[in-house]
Amino acid sequence: MKNKIIFVLVFSCFLMAWVDAVVRPPYFMKSFIKILLFSLLPMLCFYKEKNNSLSPLFHYNKDGLKLGFALGLGIFTLIFGGYFLIRPYFDFSNITTTLSQGLGVNGNNFLFVALYISFANSFLEEFFFRGFGFLKLKQVTSRCFAYGFSSLVFALYHVAMMIGWFSPFLFLLALLGLFAGGLIFNYVNEKYSNIYISWLIHLCANLGINGVGFVLFSL
Repeated sequence: MKNKIIFVLVFSCFLMAWVDAVVRPPYFMKSFIKILLFSLLPMLCFYKEKNNSLSPLFHYNKDGLKLGFALGLGIFTLIFGGYFLIRPYFDFSNITTTLSQGLGVNGNNFLFVALYISFANSFLEEFFFRGFGFLKLKQVTSRCFAYGFSSLVFALYHVAMMIGWFSPFLFLLALLGLFAGGLIFNYVNEKYSNIYISWLIHLCANLGINGVGFVLFSL
């Protein structure tokens, strides 16, 4: 099972990176491909596992909600507020250009895309990277490996979609931030044994990023 999980993680991320960097389909087509890779493949991986399933990842409880809200608010403030602090020193114009030319995301459809990214895409990624890629991987390998591998794959997955967005320094800083974020998400998932708290934090982080997007698109 360990090799199956690792293969699905690497294969899905590699294929999505190829779609992002080479194929560059419209955003909605890319999202459909991602949904298939990040949900269908993990479910197929556990299809014949009678004593092991993905359903425990979705067991809801109220424990950790305060922590999730607090961390989410902190990350939202860090991202959205940090943008205004560093905006005078860095050029962010490439972001809107890349989104418009590569994915067809523009001021007219950005609100819908932002809502999808904040709520649906964040849940999909939490299921794939933290539920399947961490909690399930941790059951069949060492805790340290599961922490590091799932966080690294999560960070590297975003490389293809961020190419051309930032200067090399900001690009490296973003990758380090994504890796650290992956570790935090893994911690709350491990503590509460589900993906809902990390989803709440991820949702807030995406709201911060999309808030910056609204400023960049002058909406």
